[in-house]
Amino acid sequence: MLTQEQKRFLAGLAHSIDPVVLIGKNGLTDAVLKETDAALKSHELIKIRVASGEKEDRQAILESVCKQLTAHPVKLVGKILVVYRRAEKPKIVLP
Repeated sequence: MLTQEQKRFLAGLAHSIDPVVLIGKNGLTDAVLKETDAALKSHELIKIRVASGEKEDRQAILESVCKQLTAHPVKLVGKILVVYRRAEKPKIVLP
């Protein structure tokens, strides 16, 4: 579990990165999960763009991604989800 301080730190880092995964109208498919897993392995901190849905749907997607990929939710802003998963050899040093 991330602390509020760690979430603020990661959100600040995420500000300058672009979304690397797009969740389209088909929702959270196995292919999207596989792509998200690969992105987390190489980047640790990623943004995911959700093409549609209500805020509750996007929140559910964020929780599902994090649960299935053993990651941590950092932030949900509009249609952008920010997700973090510590790598085996971490690039990001959390406070």
